[in-house]
Amino acid sequence: MANSKSAKKRIRQNRRRQERNRNQRSRLKTAIKDVGAAEDGEAAEQAFRRASSLLDRFSRRGLLHRNKAARKKAQLAKLVQEKGGDA
Repeated sequence: MANSKSAKKRIRQNRRRQERNRNQRSRLKTAIKDVGAAEDGEAAEQAFRRASSLLDRFSRRGLLHRNKAARKKAQLAKLVQEKGGDA
């Protein structure tokens, strides 16, 4: 249990950040699933662009490691090509 004023503030800040990070990770997972669920190449390509943008943004903010983001983008690009897209 936090006793000092600054420790209590830290707990509040960490809760807010944790909630924000959780929401962003959820958004990212949904975007990645949308790429896999796309029926044709065009839809997969649009979903890939959205997911790729989120991956880049979150890796810049430190939510993901940049190598993990790059690996995930490569996997998604391969999936889009298999669906007939142009990624």
